Amino acid sequence: MTAAVKTWDIPGGIHPPERKTLSNRTPIQVAPLPKRLILPLAQHIGAPAEPCVAVGERVLKGQKIADAAGFVSVAVHAPTSGTVTFIGPQPYPHASGMLAPAIVIEADGLDQWCALEPCADFRSLAPQALLAKIRDAGINGLGGAGFPTAVKLTARPLQKIHTLILNGTECEPYITADDMLMRERASELVSGIDILAQLIQPDEVLIGIEDNKPEAIAALRAALSERAYQLRVFPTKYPSGGEKQLIQILTGREVPAGGLPADIGILCQNVGTAVAIHDAVVLGKPLIARITTLTGEALARPMNVEALIGTPVQDLLAFAGLDEQKLDRLIMGGPMMGVTLPALDVPLIKTSNCLLAPTRSELPPPQPALPCIRCGDCALACPASLLPQQLHFFALGQEHEQLKAHNLFDCIECGACAYVCPSSIPLVQYYRAAKAEIRELEQKQQKAEHSKQRFELRQERLRREEERKEAERKARAEKAARAKAAQAEAAAAAPVASAAPAVNEDLKRLKIEASMAQVALKKAEKQLAQHDTPELQAQVGELRTTLETAQKALADAQAAAPVSAPAPAAKPAGDEALKKAKIEAAMLKAKIRKLEKVETPDDAQQAELAKLREQQAKAEKALAAAESSAPAAAAATTKPAGDEALKKAKIEAAMLKAQIRKLEKLETPDDAQQAELAKLREQLTAAEQALATLEQQSAVPVPADEPVKAEIDPLKKAKVELAMKRAELKKAEKAGADEGELSRLRDALAAAEQTLHGAEEASNKPAPELVRTDKRPVDEATRALKTEVAFARADLRKLERDESAAAEALEAARTRLAEAELKLAEQQSS
Repeated sequence: MTAAVKTWDIPGGIHPPERKTLSNRTPIQVAPLPKRLILPLAQHIGAPAEPCVAVGERVLKGQKIADAAGFVSVAVHAPTSGTVTFIGPQPYPHASGMLAPAIVIEADGLDQWCALEPCADFRSLAPQALLAKIRDAGINGLGGAGFPTAVKLTARPLQKIHTLILNGTECEPYITADDMLMRERASELVSGIDILAQLIQPDEVLIGIEDNKPEAIAALRAALSERAYQLRVFPTKYPSGGEKQLIQILTGREVPAGGLPADIGILCQNVGTAVAIHDAVVLGKPLIARITTLTGEALARPMNVEALIGTPVQDLLAFAGLDEQKLDRLIMGGPMMGVTLPALDVPLIKTSNCLLAPTRSELPPPQPALPCIRCGDCALACPASLLPQQLHFFALGQEHEQLKAHNLFDCIECGACAYVCPSSIPLVQYYRAAKAEIRELEQKQQKAEHSKQRFELRQERLRREEERKEAERKARAEKAARAKAAQAEAAAAAPVASAAPAVNEDLKRLKIEASMAQVALKKAEKQLAQHDTPELQAQVGELRTTLETAQKALADAQAAAPVSAPAPAAKPAGDEALKKAKIEAAMLKAKIRKLEKVETPDDAQQAELAKLREQQAKAEKALAAAESSAPAAAAATTKPAGDEALKKAKIEAAMLKAQIRKLEKLETPDDAQQAELAKLREQLTAAEQALATLEQQSAVPVPADEPVKAEIDPLKKAKVELAMKRAELKKAEKAGADEGELSRLRDALAAAEQTLHGAEEASNKPAPELVRTDKRPVDEATRALKTEVAFARADLRKLERDESAAAEALEAARTRLAEAELKLAEQQSS
């Protein structure tokens, strides 16, 4: 292997004290097995993982305990064998000191592995199989922000990846984890590079390393003796380990502003990530441990350790001999880009490459910030060729458009500008705050735009619906106008037949007045029966007089009516008596139903109900007598049975069309509504066919001797009676009636069902299968638990739809729903 020496330089950059000799003088050591491990579900960029284990469950080392929640996410595995003791908020390594969802495992000390699937010959695997192994191993970038590795390898840019770069720079002071990794595990690193090369098929592979790591350089050269990979060594400068800066150093090409390395055909991976890929594919081991630098003058034994993910940092610091009296602050990461931790109980995560425990004299606190003197040192030190002082002024003024125009998001937050600032201005903090504000505003704008689009689409739907309704109204009006014109033409053709005598109109008016007077008298008599007062007595007397006057006027008008009135138009006396009996029976039924709806009737109402039932029995007897004594001549004037069937078929078709239109107006019908719509359309088709058949039959004259259909169909009457009994039973169950009343109603319902079956047998129709459902009454405790489950599920769905919802709120909502469902299941089982 011939090492290429051609490298380029980057603008700016600084040379802070390296302080790497504190931790790189001893080999990598294995940290002791902790008693308790805290595994955060969000150790990477993207969606947090979702737990797939339960509290109290025993897990083995390497077993998956949380699944990736989406495409940009990473799974989490158990670092050792033990028992899951808690799932919920736990301390997280962040400057805010906030809690984050995590899985807690109590180690059993056995360190027992689960079954692994190693692959000695990875070259025989297809690319998709290799990607699946990397994805299942839960690997994310170990040297940067923690982007999921499988996603980075899966993304297909517009052009081919022609260059694969392995980042072994480790330019930040104090950190030596990658240096020791390359020294001691060079062969595993080369194997991981082989796997990446097989997946990507690049034209060239470059390994970048600074010249301050001679031992690592020698180890890599020995391991690369049979490979065509190029090891490129270049002068030490901070921040040459930045992805875009390393690409510029090794290739001389710059990543465009706002772009990605893949846009110019380059892919970068950290050397630690490559070793993790080797372990996942060749050994079948998931990412459960990493090499971390423990350094700083507050430690008695600075070193590099291979520690399990989830190990509390206080255990690692104690292993390195922490002197808490000397410790000024604890930094996760290096002194330039690291995060100051508020406590020592946070866990080690996949992106934790260093724990720096400095003394106050080693890293003194920054001086108070002074006004900017516009010296320009920050611009000279910026490796991204930005204007830090201008960005600082724009950030102070919240001029977001100017910040974006000056490429704020190209800032890698390396801290070089703040390091050289003579006024001690914390420039990086201003940039981070400005980035967060811009992202928040953009999210709000996206939501507002989405809401606007939804509103405009809804307005368009309403406009189209209104236009459709207006068109239907116009069509109906035109149809009515045509029908009216046809009636006028028919009336003009037969003036004698259509002209109605004025006497008939007066007679009709007098009948209406007499009927209204009779109704008012009955109502007043009912009130008088309940409350006997002089005022009501006087009112009843007046109404009785009015009724007698109206009846006398009606009798006089009927006597004075001309004998030559068209006899065929007048209904026989039997028909009048039958019609009157029907109306009387219907009014009594309506009054009875109205009183039966009263939940707690008083004595007067119960007496009135009993009286009405007696009157109903008499009315039904009178109706039956009127039907049997109807004159035979009525048969000649009665409409044929075909007309009644035709009318009924038209009404059925119209009702089906209305139900179909109602369902078709739904914007997002569910499965049940779609099935109901299909069923209604089938019924409409059958109804229209039946209607067409009846219309054809109605054109054929009915023989005079054909029997006329009975006025009241026993089958229809039995169906109506069954529906009424069923409604009474449901109402009583809802009102919480006693068991005696419910038993009586159930017996009445059974009798109605038997009556219906008898009517169906008499009508020569097949009797339907009798199906009885006896619903158990729901007690108050079960109803309250079901309500709680419904509210908990609704709150969880609302939070899941909200992109800005906090992870703590989501976890609390899931916990609430699980508890509510558990309580409901226990209640129902008991």
